Amino acid sequence: MSTAFNRRTSGGADLSLLRAGSVGGLKPRSNLTRETQLSLQLRSAIYGTGCYVPERVLDNAELERMVETDDQWIVERTGISERRIAAPDETTSTMAITAGRQACADAGLDPAELDLIIVATITPDHLTPASSCLVQQALGAKRAAAFDLSAACTGFLYASTVATGMITSGMYERVLVIGSETLSRFTDYTDRNTCILFGDGAGAAVFGPRRDGTGILYTKIYADGEYADLLRIYGGGSKQPPSLASLAARDHYLHVAGRQVFKFATNVFVQMIEEALDACGMTQDDVALVIPHQVNARIIDAAVRRLGLPTEKCFINIDRYGNTSSASVPIALDEARRQGKLNPGDVAILLGFGSGLTWGATVLKM
Repeated sequence: MSTAFNRRTSGGADLSLLRAGSVGGLKPRSNLTRETQLSLQLRSAIYGTGCYVPERVLDNAELERMVETDDQWIVERTGISERRIAAPDETTSTMAITAGRQACADAGLDPAELDLIIVATITPDHLTPASSCLVQQALGAKRAAAFDLSAACTGFLYASTVATGMITSGMYERVLVIGSETLSRFTDYTDRNTCILFGDGAGAAVFGPRRDGTGILYTKIYADGEYADLLRIYGGGSKQPPSLASLAARDHYLHVAGRQVFKFATNVFVQMIEEALDACGMTQDDVALVIPHQVNARIIDAAVRRLGLPTEKCFINIDRYGNTSSASVPIALDEARRQGKLNPGDVAILLGFGSGLTWGATVLKM
């Protein structure tokens, strides 16, 4: 992965040439080798990453004083030891701004050069304006379009798939994708089954075009509204606006059907990896790291065992952050890079699954 966003290598005046071999673009000449054709193909690649987590730590010992639970029970069922909680003056947008600024610095990109900002979140600062617009203003990204995207825990993968489409079509060159959540504001701390799960944070990545064989090799996103009730916050929308009745019913908090989600996520985890490897003509040996949504350590462990995947090939940080929804994959991606677990030329599989129900997978060559 490039550490500097260079205009010529990323597109710029040569964009028409970069489109050669891309979907919907010019076909490579038949006398070119497959390797050369792939190297000419325009792809969306990650140029920089960043993340932010709040300073305040909510550990299991503190939760023991809040609800009827204990550290052993939490760790055995979730793998979580602590999670981060936003300070009163921190919001989804402020965390996104910090993570986005880091990603731009890592990419060697002035935020003023951004073409588009996508913030994936289910916990925006406001119903309107979009949190992405607040991020745009704070970063000084005056020329960038901006919008929020809601796909819950799959949000970063949905947003990066949209960014990939924008980039490979030639519409935009510099896209900042951020997953940011302030889930603590929607967590019922009287419900021991859900309050142990969630934390706050933000992760970001700068995407741009490349034609050197690296970048997004495969991405696919899914949804099935038949299971919409399994993960939900029904209060606060147009169907159930805030009222004394909705507040009393605690409808403004996250509700999770844990057993059904466990079964769904385990099966989808396995299915997505198998489909992604098959689509790319790869085996597990070709993959340096799998970065799943940090939903539950037991879910991840069960899927890893079914796949026969070495545990060292699966990145886990849920023990320190809990489930941060759309922020979990980009936070893990940034940490994996900074810890030297993902290096240039490595192949990673990113996985997400969440409310909607939504799910998705991306194969990325760094």
